[in-house]
Amino acid sequence: MKQLQCFVPWLLLSLVTSPFSEARFVVEKNSLSVTSPESIKGTHDSAIGNFGIPQYGGSMAGTVVYPKENQKSCKEFSDFSISFKSQPGALPIFLLVDRGDCFFALKVWNAQKAGASAVLVADSVDEPLITMDTPEEDISSAKYIENITIPSALVTKGFGEKLKKAISGGDMVNLNLDWREAVPHPDDRVEYELWTNSNDECGVKCDMLMEFVKDFKGAAQILEKGGFTQFRPHYITWYCPHAFTLSRQCKSQCINKGRYCAPDPEQDFSSGYDGKDVVVENLRQLCVYKVANETGKPWVWWDYVTDFQIRCPMKEKKYNKDCAESVIKSLGIDSKKIDKCMGDPDADLDNPVLKEEQDAQVGKGSRGDVTILPTLVVNSRQYRGKLEKSAVLKALCSGFEETTEPAICLSAEMETNECLDNNGGCWQDKSANITACKDTFRGKVCVCPIVDGVRFKGDGYSQCEPSGPGRCTINNGGCWHEERDGHAFSACVDKDSVKCQCPPGFKGDGIKKCEDINECKEKKACQCPECSCKDTWGSYECSCSGDLLYMRDHDTCISKTGSQVKSAWAAVWIIMLSLGLAASGAYLIYKYRLRQYMDSEIRAIMAQYMPLDSQPEASNLVNGDRA
Repeated sequence: MKQLQCFVPWLLLSLVTSPFSEARFVVEKNSLSVTSPESIKGTHDSAIGNFGIPQYGGSMAGTVVYPKENQKSCKEFSDFSISFKSQPGALPIFLLVDRGDCFFALKVWNAQKAGASAVLVADSVDEPLITMDTPEEDISSAKYIENITIPSALVTKGFGEKLKKAISGGDMVNLNLDWREAVPHPDDRVEYELWTNSNDECGVKCDMLMEFVKDFKGAAQILEKGGFTQFRPHYITWYCPHAFTLSRQCKSQCINKGRYCAPDPEQDFSSGYDGKDVVVENLRQLCVYKVANETGKPWVWWDYVTDFQIRCPMKEKKYNKDCAESVIKSLGIDSKKIDKCMGDPDADLDNPVLKEEQDAQVGKGSRGDVTILPTLVVNSRQYRGKLEKSAVLKALCSGFEETTEPAICLSAEMETNECLDNNGGCWQDKSANITACKDTFRGKVCVCPIVDGVRFKGDGYSQCEPSGPGRCTINNGGCWHEERDGHAFSACVDKDSVKCQCPPGFKGDGIKKCEDINECKEKKACQCPECSCKDTWGSYECSCSGDLLYMRDHDTCISKTGSQVKSAWAAVWIIMLSLGLAASGAYLIYKYRLRQYMDSEIRAIMAQYMPLDSQPEASNLVNGDRA
């Protein structure tokens, strides 16, 4: 209580003097639909309790019961010998209780122990819906809060009165609690953020936060590495009013001249760690995320935070820079980049990283201001419920667009595979082991599948047919097919214009039946006088009598001998023709060479007795004188 008394004035002072003009709180709601009686049938809003496990992505049907005793559920129902356990085959019981006299969480805990499946708390005053939160720093309540597993919701006073009136009048009140739209699910990636703190001495909530980070680390890293989620950590800081920046409180709890502050961990300004130590470590953890994200490994933040919790706790006096740097070094993170990101905590300047965090605390869109630690935001909606691995994972899984959920969301512990029961009522081809049922986190959808690159078309419920190229590779495209004597025949035609057509030699619809055509009996082949026809499955065999040879293309028989003689004479003529051409060619070459030789001899002889045209006349006269 001492810590709370010191913490609250700082929070209020920060909000009053905060740069943002006004605080804006958003109550996360789920839909509540009354199905009977007719007099109050309809849909109403209810505020999700910030404890227990809401069935994010799902819905729950039940019967509303208002107890005759212990109507505020502040005592155990066993003291009144009352049980709300539903009988086999009956709807679950939703217990309606009144607000007041004790914590919301205690009301739900007593109802859960009595067997109720969900709790509706009727407001006691006419006011807008508020969020039912857990008690602050109450050690006794922490023992049962962590064990609450049923969902709860607050309803308005007016709607609560209507429920009580219908029940007192003898009507059976049935309703559905629907969380399917509690988290937006626009696409195949979920964006979520965790508002946390590095202080490990702030009591029960800090212990719960540290435990959650350790447990959720594995699932978070799987989702982040697979590209299914985009996670970002945040840290709440406040600023010290300018008039008090020189006070002892501001100097011990703030950095950068009062701009960024955190409460003193021990609430003792004279000993132990100061609030500014927490701010500096929060800043370091933000810079670890920033540097890791720049290297494409944002999931390293989870490793650093969990290792820092284990190796550098406040109780062991290791919550300091030296221990933090040893963790950074062990994870292979560039410490120089971390130091550059952190800047100078003593400078009279804005720190860009922490300034961005303060701006992010302001509510935007459907998300309200962040003022409570820890706070989880999924797709811009604040998560309500127990900060526990399976509960948070359900909330993340409900944020995926249907059919895009990762495998971790479809495990048996996360949801029920509705396709296992009668194939979910969808189309299926048992022989090819193909189904249109696709399991999703929210249930199932019936969509014609794509198998080995072949797309099926249809409504997904009663019909799905393969289409496009390659359709015949999937169960023969739904057409007739049969294999006999080592020969396979199919009526599937790999064209969109024609689906099933019996192959040559068969007749039928091509889908259920193709019968063998007896070509011999129907005289479609082997009709020459010398032919002998024998029908076979899918074809026929034709033979000729004697030494005749059957020619299928001409449907006729020819003599094997005559064919051989003709072939022999043809070969002889080809050989003789080839020899004749060779001889003619040799003769022409011989004649040409001989003529060349005779011409050269004659010219030589004539050159000895008379001048040739090529010799000049003057030369002949000179030679004559010399003679």
